Amino acid sequence: MAWNLFDVFRDRQIGGDTNSIDITSVTVKCALVAAGYTPDQNLHDFFNDITNEVSGTNYTAGGNAVASITSVLSGAGLVTVDGNDPATWLQNAGGFSNAVRAILYRDTGTPTTSELIAYSDAFTAGGNVAGDFSIQLDAAGIFTSAR
Repeated sequence: MAWNLFDVFRDRQIGGDTNSIDITSVTVKCALVAAGYTPDQNLHDFFNDITNEVSGTNYTAGGNAVASITSVLSGAGLVTVDGNDPATWLQNAGGFSNAVRAILYRDTGTPTTSELIAYSDAFTAGGNVAGDFSIQLDAAGIFTSAR
């Protein structure tokens, strides 16, 4: 799955902002949203900007944790940030069927301080009503940064 970094996150990380984060030492979550949420890559900065989050049995508001976030520097100067796929949302007839995008964010427990990291490209609406639902992070990593 391809990811698009939110610009405010990129600016804070690269610009040396005092609010930059060590992505390997914070709680990162993956939330799912339905049609109707339009990412504003330039202006959205915190989880309170996210609308139309899916709901249903076996989906916890705020999404699932992404474990084992790593940052690796290759000998060629390529930095790759990756993590484990978030836990699967188990099948339930009372679940959701309308997820069309995934959102990665730093979870602080407060939507107004939970920094947005990235959003996925839109995908065909899906959910956990007829079977388990999973998100696979990109095989090449969540994001990379070349020299």
